Amino acid sequence: MSGFDDLLAELRQRRDELRVQMHLASKDLQDEWDEIEEKWDRFSARAGFEETEEGIEEALEKLGHELKLGYQRLRDAMKD
Repeated sequence: MSGFDDLLAELRQRRDELRVQMHLASKDLQDEWDEIEEKWDRFSARAGFEETEEGIEEALEKLGHELKLGYQRLRDAMKD
């Protein structure tokens, strides 16, 4: 499994875990969830490409890391 595949699997798991808990979250966290979901939609649409041009994989990794940080912020905020 490549680093990108590992990242994708981790993002899917974090997203699934948080989606279940979002109905209990504050309005601010729900708004942040909506913003992250927009990024997820862009990410997942682009991740489907079998052939990537130079720079696309790097951009996807950057976006994937942004998603990872966003999910972690939401998880941490829910614990407080």
